[in-house]
Amino acid sequence: MIKKISLFFVFTISIIANDLLLQVDKNLQPGSSESYKKLINIEPDGSKKTFLLYQAKSGTDKMVSSFLKPESEKGRNTLRLGDNMWLYIPSVGRAIRITSMQSVVGGVFNNSDIMRVDFSSEYTVEKKQTKDDKYILNLKAKNDTVAYDELIMTIDKKTITPTKIECYSSTKMLIKTLFYKKIKDFGNNIIRPSVVETVSPFYKDYKSIMIYGKITSKKFAPEAFTIDNINKVNDLRR
Repeated sequence: MIKKISLFFVFTISIIANDLLLQVDKNLQPGSSESYKKLINIEPDGSKKTFLLYQAKSGTDKMVSSFLKPESEKGRNTLRLGDNMWLYIPSVGRAIRITSMQSVVGGVFNNSDIMRVDFSSEYTVEKKQTKDDKYILNLKAKNDTVAYDELIMTIDKKTITPTKIECYSSTKMLIKTLFYKKIKDFGNNIIRPSVVETVSPFYKDYKSIMIYGKITSKKFAPEAFTIDNINKVNDLRR
């Protein structure tokens, strides 16, 4: 009887922890929405390269992106369906497969970071801790196609949004750390960090920054998230 009660207690805690992760996803970005973001790669000598992207997200596992700036990147589009990703290059005229650990912009952010879908679609909560004004979640990847095998996510209790995420490999090696900063009210009850910075022990003295300029709830037709229409992502802005 005691064993059954103990198992029930663990199961209940697990449900509560995973509900917390679902709330984090909801607060970061609505299930169907569009956003504009600026990506800045900063090199050790202080030089910078900046990109402007438009992104559309549908449900928990679909996203498309289109490069708006610089001019040399304009027309490059990406598609994410679950763990599968593609890049469309106008000069090539077709979509090519890319991986989550590659980066279409270089720098410290990889494709998984740039085309982030819901954390709950990729991870389950293995452990939940409460510390002062923070929650700390230990997350485990649901399969081996996910960019990071484990995450340690620190969550602000007030906003239920991340303040820091440590990303680890299957060998427990720290790959990078993401810092979520500058809470902003985007309207329509979207209140979340507007800046994400990342550093990595593998990119000494490099830093990459992601700045959200706009996030808006918006519905899209299912065909917007297909390889056949990967060259038409920019049309979604109309």
